[in-house]
This record gives sequence, structure tokens and C-alpha cells, in this order.
Amino acid sequence: MRRRLVPAALLLPLALLLTACGGNSSASTAAGSGTDGKGSLTLNVGDQKGGSEAILRAAGELKNLDYKIKWSTFTSGPPLLEAVNAKAVDIGGVGNTPPVFAAGAGSKVTVVAAFHGTSKGDALLVPNDSRLTSPEQLRGKSVAVAQGSSAHYQLVASLEAAGLSLSDVKVKYLQPADALAAFTSGKVDAWAVWDPYTSQVLEAKQGRVLTTGDGITNGLTFQVAAPSALKDTKKAAAVKDYLERLRRATTWVYGHQEEWAKVWAKDTGLPYEVALAAVKQTYSSRISVAVDKPLIASEQRIADTFTELKLIPRKVDFADFVDPRYNGDLPASTTAARTSS
Repeated sequence: MRRRLVPAALLLPLALLLTACGGNSSASTAAGSGTDGKGSLTLNVGDQKGGSEAILRAAGELKNLDYKIKWSTFTSGPPLLEAVNAKAVDIGGVGNTPPVFAAGAGSKVTVVAAFHGTSKGDALLVPNDSRLTSPEQLRGKSVAVAQGSSAHYQLVASLEAAGLSLSDVKVKYLQPADALAAFTSGKVDAWAVWDPYTSQVLEAKQGRVLTTGDGITNGLTFQVAAPSALKDTKKAAAVKDYLERLRRATTWVYGHQEEWAKVWAKDTGLPYEVALAAVKQTYSSRISVAVDKPLIASEQRIADTFTELKLIPRKVDFADFVDPRYNGDLPASTTAARTSS
């Protein structure tokens, strides 16, 4: 049976799914925010479509809350962290690069939890008929990427591994919806992006992988809190409970991949087969890890890279933006990610 190409219009739901890895966006919150739980205390949680709320709900972890969770949905990591900085959000999930840019901007944000997964879904994609067969051949070619996203760093790191620099390629800063259009119409030679966009393109047979971030990027995602919330004893206790629930839900995903893919597809509008491919490749691989010294060192390398590229206005000491109080007995951040079952 011939695989039908997925029209760009069907990828519009993904514009809401710039995920924790996402780049800059002028949008802040989207409609559809809700509240769970009961009690006098409210924890304001920033989320992204198909993110923490969906996982927690599917895993049954939003039951028996003795505090309220008020959800705010964001299109990507940077505006979510802007809300954390403004104290409009107490905690929210983002990828490995937005906190670096927030720190560079002097934002008041604190990484309180981390998850380690594979970077196989972070990919440099090329059209099926491209003559490119290795990253070394990207010199002088045009590459689409979302500025400030995890894909931005993956592009930089992949080029460096190939003996190239960012200045050796023609970078086109585009959000995924625009990048997809440019990619499928042949206006760019390659696209640096993350799952589920990677799985979307591959499942639709619209492109192939030139290289991935596997072994190149750190595969980390974070929960980032407002320092003011952490100073509030009651909110800090709610954050602790919230993180414990999120960690259990993340473990649940590994053992319920098809069930989670169905929930995720319904929540985001993704085709089920794309959701399942992304879950198997990326999301089921994540494990809860400690916010520790190796993590800080890894993020510091990202910060230093963007500082050297003059994409961050000042030197960042990433250690100033972490709080390990919720580590408990979690494994080191370098612990290997899960492999798909």
C-alpha cells in the first residue's frame, strides 16, 4: 500500500507542539487552560500541548490532589520561561536550550528536575532526492532551524563534529510550520528539528535523516521553577509532590507506549502512527535523573557555545540557575536512557 504524503495543512496542529525544545515564539498562552485538584493552595503550572498535563492525566496522576494545579498552555519553551520569570507560572517543562537563553537574559528561573532521554529524534533532515549523504557536505547549504531551540544547539554540535561551524552554512531561522513548508518546497537544503516533527516527516516519506543528535547532544529536558515559588514553604511542598507525580507518569509511559500514543494523538491532532513512532523513538526513553554537577557542566557547554556565537548577550554561570533540593535518590544525569520496548 502506497504511503500517502501528509499535506502541510495537516501539520498545523504541530504548531501548538513546539514542545519543550521549542524556539522563540511571540505567542504566550493558548486557550484551554484548566484546573485540577482541590484546596486553598494553587500551583500554577506552565505546559505545552501534549506535555505534562496529558502524561499525568493518562497515567492517573492527577487524582487525589490536596492542592490545585492551574494549567497554562504555551506554544514553546521561551515564552513559558518568560512567564516563570514574571511569576505568572510557578513551574513548567522545557528542553535543554531555552533555560540557557533565559539565563543569558538574566531571567529569574531555577531548574529543579531533569529527565534524560535519547537524542535520536533530534535530527538533521534532508529531502529524499537530496544528494547530501553526510553532515560534512552541508558547507554552503541552507538549513532551517528554530532559533534558541534544542535543534539550534544540535545543528551547531553536528556541524562541529563534521569539522564545520555555523558560519559555514546558510541558517534560516524558521519555526517548524514555516520550516516544513520551506523544506517540502525545496527552499532549504536541510532542516534541524526534533520529535514529533522528525517522525512526521519520516512517516510521511517526505525526507530522510542526514544525522541525529544521538551521542552529540545531552538529551536532557527540565522542569523549571520560579525562585519565588521555591521560597514559599507550601508551594515548595506542592512542587515536590508535583515532580513525584510527573516522574511516576514518565515511568508509566515506557510500559504503556501504545496507550500513551493514543492519548497524545487525540490531544495534539497528530496521526496515531506518528505519535507512536515519536513515543517509541524519543518519549518512552526518558528517565528521571538528578540535577547534578555533570548536568550543570553539560548545560554550561551549551551556554558557552551560544555566548561564543554572540547569540547570548552575556556570560552565563549555569550553576546559579539550578536547585538540587528535589534530587532525592535519583540516578546521575549521565545514566543511560531507556531503550524502546
